[in-house]
Amino acid sequence: MKLEKNNQFSGINVPLVQIIMDGVGVASPGPGNAVAAAYTPHLDQLIATCPHTLVAAHGKAVGLPSDDDMGNSEVGHNALGAGRVFEQGAKLVNRAIETRSIFETPLFKKIIQVSQHSVVHFIGLLSDGNVHSHIDHLIAISQELVTNGATNVCYHILLDGRDVGEKSALQYIEILENFISSANSGGLNYRIASGGGRMVVTMDRYEADWRIVERGWNAHVHGKGRMFKSASEAVQTYYNEDHSATDQFLPEFVIGFDEKPVGTISDGDAVIFFNFRGDRAIEISKAFEQDNFPYFDRGKRPDVLFSGMMEYDGDTHIPSNYLVSPPAINRTLGEFLAFNNIRQFACAETQKYGHVTYFWNGNRSGKFNNNLEKYVEVPSDRVPFEQRPWMKSAEVSDEVIAAISSGEFDYIRVNFANGDMVGHTGVFDAALYAVESVDLAIGRILEAVNESGAVLIITADHGNADEMYMTKKGEILRGENGKPTPKTAHTLNKVIYLVYDPQERFVIDENVENPGLANNAATVMTILGFTPPSDYEKSLIKPVC
Repeated sequence: MKLEKNNQFSGINVPLVQIIMDGVGVASPGPGNAVAAAYTPHLDQLIATCPHTLVAAHGKAVGLPSDDDMGNSEVGHNALGAGRVFEQGAKLVNRAIETRSIFETPLFKKIIQVSQHSVVHFIGLLSDGNVHSHIDHLIAISQELVTNGATNVCYHILLDGRDVGEKSALQYIEILENFISSANSGGLNYRIASGGGRMVVTMDRYEADWRIVERGWNAHVHGKGRMFKSASEAVQTYYNEDHSATDQFLPEFVIGFDEKPVGTISDGDAVIFFNFRGDRAIEISKAFEQDNFPYFDRGKRPDVLFSGMMEYDGDTHIPSNYLVSPPAINRTLGEFLAFNNIRQFACAETQKYGHVTYFWNGNRSGKFNNNLEKYVEVPSDRVPFEQRPWMKSAEVSDEVIAAISSGEFDYIRVNFANGDMVGHTGVFDAALYAVESVDLAIGRILEAVNESGAVLIITADHGNADEMYMTKKGEILRGENGKPTPKTAHTLNKVIYLVYDPQERFVIDENVENPGLANNAATVMTILGFTPPSDYEKSLIKPVC
């Protein structure tokens, strides 16, 4: 892990500060581009005067199957911290299904054994967003259960409306219901049992709000919730009752007849959480697996065979059983810097805290060196993000400014969650204010940077707020009311990579081919005066000789 010093540049003797503007991509100005429309004097001035380039933050550049796949915060921060491109969850699951290796594992064979006398339950995000899950994975595994004679299967579906269209749930439910109809024509008993919107049911992360997991637990496990005869009826009813309702925020529901739920989870059953991404899968996994569980009253916890699509936390080994091994990301930027006595500081609010720590460090919990690293989490508000689009940008800025001024750290990284979390709401004006809040934070941090003589990197992990409206062939799609149709998913746009140095010691290396987020680690090492490892993606900058 020893890094060689750079013979051409001895490094800076001031802090290196890195800002990740989560969900802030680069696109041409126009209707729906909240980034371009926002008042961002600090960012505009930096772009006008500092070395910068655009880097890829989606598709193959971050380890996803194709360049049609949008990036996300997990793979984006993996790439920023890893220095290399690793095949990510969707690609790994695709291969495991294509080669059938997933079905040859002892775990899957055990699930088949359970299916011969008990119920197999699937819980997960029902969409083709390919960020947390993919409906094709669910169908493929379900088909294997059909082939092996699994009689009883229940689906507990979490509605997306975030990585896909905001009101697209019915089309995915139709796909699943068609599969169920085909399976049941052969005498099987497959059915949707419960569900709800991902932002209010089951898929909490970083322990921001355990009530979300509790709602899901009660619906999926105990069959407690508003009851409907079908998932389609539930979704359409919620739409009719609140015309502004979108999939990600729909309440929990249970499918049942005569007040009896069709698919509670009981002792002896098998449960597969089919999301491959880890951050929003850890808490529900804990609910099924942990004996000492203080977060809410689970009632009777069923004794089940629980498995995840992947291992969601490699350090704490959550869950105990999983179908596909996650990417083995090692020798990360954070680990190299810790080994070479670089003092590090990482900060974000709760919604993105794990991204500048866990994901940045290659899906590793904890620190590499407690004496050299400090992580600060600013608790996020528990309100809809469009209601407070500034989120905790001021408080996060306070922490970063204090870290710069302290002189205790060599490398400081910070994530501002606004562009992504508010962008996912589909509310243009809120996204506008979110981006402006980040720019205000940049201005405040820039003052501290100038006072200390520090160097500043500004980049993003993927786009989002840069496209707030749905389009087709360049034209904005509009609803029946004539208003633009909100877009809540990430974008395929590149992101800025900018270096501000008061001493102007760096320029962009124009010889770097196909720059992407993975080039970040070598760039950081170069600025700090180290020669990056030979297998790292190249530095985006070079010192001025």
